[in-house]
Amino acid sequence: MYLCFSPTSPYVRKVLMLAMEKGLDSEINLVPMGTFTKESEIWQKNPLGKVPALETREGTVLCDSPLICEYLESLNQSPSLVPSSGDARWKALNFHALADGVMDASLLRTMERRQRPSEHQLESVHEAQKFKIDTTLDVFEKAVTDKTLGNDFGLAEISLACALAYLDFRYADEDWRSNRPNLSNWFKAISERPSFVKTSPPAGS
Repeated sequence: MYLCFSPTSPYVRKVLMLAMEKGLDSEINLVPMGTFTKESEIWQKNPLGKVPALETREGTVLCDSPLICEYLESLNQSPSLVPSSGDARWKALNFHALADGVMDASLLRTMERRQRPSEHQLESVHEAQKFKIDTTLDVFEKAVTDKTLGNDFGLAEISLACALAYLDFRYADEDWRSNRPNLSNWFKAISERPSFVKTSPPAGS
């Protein structure tokens, strides 16, 4: 299998962490690709020009991180990182979607910051996306406190860890931990997990 990737993408990190937890990482060849130029090879793999994109065992290219995670989950029954049925499954997938939403909002802020001169940046974009992030992190704080999330380590927890790590990576000056002690403690423990450590962005990137 081949994974088109960028080492700073939280979506790529999610896929890599899941692959490591499933014992599939040795089967995946990493192919670095840019995403902001028309000359990048990524367009030959994913017409949306995004990473990650995974070429599967069968030769099909999958172009969305939730879909890639679902594919990898299907390859090994154990360990199961997504409940197979019932309310537990839908809760896990909903938490996964919420964590991806935090990544989406964070990436929109980053793109606004990096692609526009500072004098042309829209403060309203940053404020709207930050509001989404803060509101969703409050939901995660409650979920960890109520133990409806975080007791196990599956796709939902992997996605949340990647979302929080990206906030630390790009927005270290904004203290998301404030007033979220349980989420902060959970993330501190998860940060020592081998799959998390091995997928950290390169220093200075």
